Amino acid sequence: MARTGKPATRQVAAVQRAIAIMDELAAARTELGTNEIARRTGINVSTVSRILATLTDGGLVGHVPSTGRYRIGTGIVRLVGAVELDIRSLARPHLEELARHLEETATLSVPGEHEAFTLDFAQSPLNVRSVAEVGRSSVAHATAVGKVFLAYGGTLPSGPLQAYTARTIVDPAVLGAELAAIRDSGWARATGEREEGLNAVAVPVLARDGKLAAILGVQAPAVRFSPRAMRAAAESLGEKAARISAAL
Repeated sequence: MARTGKPATRQVAAVQRAIAIMDELAAARTELGTNEIARRTGINVSTVSRILATLTDGGLVGHVPSTGRYRIGTGIVRLVGAVELDIRSLARPHLEELARHLEETATLSVPGEHEAFTLDFAQSPLNVRSVAEVGRSSVAHATAVGKVFLAYGGTLPSGPLQAYTARTIVDPAVLGAELAAIRDSGWARATGEREEGLNAVAVPVLARDGKLAAILGVQAPAVRFSPRAMRAAAESLGEKAARISAAL
């Protein structure tokens, strides 16, 4: 902080370049190679390579050995978690109760730039179950959590919508209509749209100002997570989300 009490105006070029690289990785929502990152950012390849090595060492970028490419690292969740500790601590007992009551995996996610990230979860007690992972991103147009993210102010990256299964919504008009319905009903569903045989529901957790603070979700194998079970789970999620919102 400068002596004037205002932030300094001079910036560090190396940090600016690191931010540009992470922005491109986040926007791409897929793995990128060093040359591709250099082309997208306008930063020379050798500089990109050194910055990636530094970010990878810090966990903010992940290196994929099988392809030699890079993606956003799970270490970013540490930074999100530092801001969202109150939400995580408030939501934890509710996640555990949901998992016990519904016998399915319950998740807590927080919004990012173009997608939401899993911040915490409570695993289903059943042997056949959906496995959650802290730091995993939710594809915005193909998951229940992602649809809540979009319905409550999130934005999609530019470009066509990717089809992950035959059920994935790839028509922007159809997606827009579904997002409007989510805002009306207060909950979202996804039926085999990101992965075959996986269904999910999600609801928003709103802050005092009405903005999206977090997203509660339940995911389960489609063989037992029927439309009726999904509606019942959404009702339970809504009750928990309201309690968390009131406590924020």
